[in-house]
Amino acid sequence: NQQILAHSFLQDMQRDSYFPSAQVEKGKVILLKLCETVEAKKPSSLAQLYALTHAATDEFNLLGEELEEIGSELETAARENIGADFEFIAKTYGFEADIEELIATREW
Repeated sequence: NQQILAHSFLQDMQRDSYFPSAQVEKGKVILLKLCETVEAKKPSSLAQLYALTHAATDEFNLLGEELEEIGSELETAARENIGADFEFIAKTYGFEADIEELIATREW
């Protein structure tokens, strides 16, 4: 998808030195993998999309633990950046989804 390829995921986190670049890159990989999964599975309902986004959110939960171990965390700015990218993905694939539901399994 050209819109996905042109999008700069986690741009706010990338610009903030509080977030180590290696972990920001891992976050980008999670989001790109979500896009690949959406394209492969072609969810036809919000419930199916939410199942995919919740799995990706669970990966962000693990990334959050990793960040805490090195003195960082997924705080408010990160949550908003991640949530906005999840919403971008949903809209790009034709879904009007609730942002909070997209990342409902978050622990950050």
